[in-house]
Parts: sequence; structure tokens; C-alpha cells
Amino acid sequence: MKVTVENKKGLNKDLKIFIDKETMNSYMDEKYEEIKGSVNLKGFRPGKVPKEILKRQFGKAVFGEVLDKVLKETSTKALEEKKIKPAGQPKLDLKTYGEDKDLEYVLSVTELPKVEIKSLENIKFDEYTVKIDESETDKRIEEIAKNQPNFKEVSPDTKAKKGDLVSLDYKATVDGKDFKGSEGKNTQLTLGKDLFLKGFDEQLIGVKKDDEKIVEATLPENFPEKELINKKAKFNCKILSVKQSEEVKIDDDFAKNLGAKDLKDLKTLISKQINDEYKNSLDQLSKKQILKEIEKIKVDEVPENLVEEEVKILSQGMQEEEAKKNKKNFEEKAKTRIKTGLILNEFGEKNQIKVTEQEVQAEVQKQLRMMPGQEKMVLDFYQKNPSALASLRGTVYEEKILNSIKEKGKANKKEISKEEAEKILKDTHKHDHSHVEEKKEIKKKSSTTSSKEKKTVTKKAKSKSAAKKTKKVSKK
Repeated sequence: MKVTVENKKGLNKDLKIFIDKETMNSYMDEKYEEIKGSVNLKGFRPGKVPKEILKRQFGKAVFGEVLDKVLKETSTKALEEKKIKPAGQPKLDLKTYGEDKDLEYVLSVTELPKVEIKSLENIKFDEYTVKIDESETDKRIEEIAKNQPNFKEVSPDTKAKKGDLVSLDYKATVDGKDFKGSEGKNTQLTLGKDLFLKGFDEQLIGVKKDDEKIVEATLPENFPEKELINKKAKFNCKILSVKQSEEVKIDDDFAKNLGAKDLKDLKTLISKQINDEYKNSLDQLSKKQILKEIEKIKVDEVPENLVEEEVKILSQGMQEEEAKKNKKNFEEKAKTRIKTGLILNEFGEKNQIKVTEQEVQAEVQKQLRMMPGQEKMVLDFYQKNPSALASLRGTVYEEKILNSIKEKGKANKKEISKEEAEKILKDTHKHDHSHVEEKKEIKKKSSTTSSKEKKTVTKKAKSKSAAKKTKKVSKK
């Protein structure tokens, strides 16, 4: 195989590839030997059909398969030999080909530009650590304690009041008749929360243990028995117990119930948890800074075919007139995105960064945790959309690259207070939000202008024709 590179200026290159007829014939002979054992022709034993007979019978089909194989192998080998990484699918133009002939073709390719990544080793960014004041940790623990009700049974003659926990058995009737789901055993209600039936638990205020009480309540709109919706039901209630809440004591036992060794360990865990809540968001800010620095790195030329594809993605769903008006802006944005992608990818390749199947699946599991109750839907989506899974793999890959750049870069370490962290995040969110609103306004104006132009054209045509809080802590 002989390969010569033409059009050496710029990223567009033509590779002239020549394979002599002797090599092509050897490929053909190899293919005939392969099919000989499986061909059954009258008058010949299996595997004994002469090559000339096979050529007459299957020559065109065999040549087609051989040509396809040779083009794939030699084009890949030619690009590797000349160290050319193609940006997009190369175009192939056959010049000379045929049985018992030399093969000559031209491979037109747009090459990925050479990018410089050495400066990434000294990239500068802010790395934040949030100093959590002890009072903040205590405040969070107190909030957790408030959400951990501690009910203790009271004496039999104590009357239930708002906020107490009442346990009861009940049997209900509508118009004196039983119905499906009319009985309940050891039902627990916190009086005043009104979580059972509207107005039900307020009628239990004042009851004592072993009391019997008739409670009336209207069955709701979502009641399973449709014919009973909005009907008044009578509930014969037997009070089993009345419990009052006691203030939770914040001590070692309380800490152990939350998965910590003791209270000191719980404070350490809570402090770390509060820090992590801010750290994840602040880490994203650091990565944004890195991406902004990457955008400043010069790339001499960005492949036009990649720019065109990116512009198509950016202008998706827009009217043709609107897309034309924003074309220049989209082209600049496309070039920035592609340039950043090329630099990140080059860094990933040079540092042999890979994404394992386990890492992709871990990211899928992360998505499942973010959408409780919709796990099956999310899993089905990724199983039926390989492109979505590939996109997720790309996200993991980019995240690993940025983490590696952070490790090699020069971090400007800053210890800040919780209040400072909140201000930084709030200001960033405000800036991002205003940027999004600005984009929406441009789109809206563009859309309105387009609409006005259409109306004007229509008028002219007519005259001529006549728009959290954490409740449980565990060590990680």
C-alpha cells in the first residue's frame, strides 16, 4: 500500500491510496478459499470446485465483499500511518478498481487540529473549604431532634390534647351499613395534623384511654369505593392509648440512634455533612473557572464540518429566519464548545483517562436516586436509548478529566464561612439566571420580529392582489 498526502495546508487533506493488483488478487484468492468449502455445485465434491468455476459463478459478489473489506482496512491503516485523527466521517472517491486491477482511491478528510495541553498543568482556580461554626452544627442537630418525636404513654385519666399521639381501633358505617375498608386496628393519629380524614382527629381532643367515641367524617373524593364518595361515615372508635411528646434529649443514645458512635462523633458527621452540601456546589464553580480558562487557550483552526453540526444542534426548533439572524452568535458558541471539547479530549487521551462500565452504572444509579418512584421509567429510558447512555458516559468522562486537571492545576485555596459560601452561590445563581433570561429575551425579540415581518409580507401581498433537611445521618 502506498499513501501520499495532498492539500497539506489547513485541516482538509486528501490521502491518495494505491494498492497494487497483486495484493488485490491475494485478497481475492483468500476469499475464494474461504467460500470453497461451503459451495455446493452439481458435479463437484464439496471443497473441490475449481477457482475458475467459482469466479464465473460468484466473481462480482466476491469482488464486492473484498473491495469493501480492503477499503475499510486500508483507509484506517492510512490514517494511522499518517497520524491523522479525522473530524467526522471521511469521504471516499474510487479512481481505479476492478478484478485483476490496481486499486486507487482518494480519502478526503478533515483533520482534528493539534491542541496544546501543557498549560493545563498550571491552570489556576479557586478551591473552597467551608468552615462550619460549632453553633451551626448544634443548630442542625436540634432541628433533627425536633423531627424525631419521642412519645411516652400518659396516665389513663389524662385527656388527649393537640399534638398528642392517639392509638385507636375503629369500625365505620355509612347509613348503618359496613363497607370495604371500614375497620382499622391500632391506627395512630397525631392530633392536629388532620392527616386521616378532614376534621376527624379534632373530634378526639379530650378522649382518654379506654374511651369509646363516635366520630363523624365525610369520605373523600379519592375514596376507592366510588359510590361512597362525599358520603358521611360514622366511626365507632375505641381508644387504646394516649401518648404525649417529650423533648428529645440530645446525648450519646440519641447519637447512636442516628448511626453515630456517640454525640461527639455525630457532631463531626453533621459538620462534614453541612460542609459537603456546600462543597459539591462550590466544586462546580471551580470547574466552571477551569472551563473558562480552557476557553482562553488558542486553537489555530476549528473544523468547519464540526461547527456546522454544532450550529444545527444550537438552532434546533427555531424558525429559519430566526436561525439565520443568530447564525454568527451560534457559530462563535459552537467554536468555543468544540475547542473546549478538543482540549479536554486530548488531555483525556494523553493521561489515559477511561470510563468503566461500573462508573456508568454508578451514574445511572445516582439518577435513579434523584427520581424516587420513577426508577423503572429511568432504567427503561437508558435501555431503549443507547445515545442517552453514551451521553451519560461522556458526562462521566468529562467529570474525570476535570478532576484530573484540578489535581494537576494550581488551586487558590480559600477557607470561607457558611455565610460567604451562600453569598458566592447566590451571586453565581443570579448571574446565571440573568444570562438565561437575556437569552430568552433575545429569542423572544427575534421571534416577535420574525412574526411582524411575516404580517408585513402578508399585507403587501393582499394589497397587490386586490412566542432539606436531613433526618438520619450515617457514616460514608
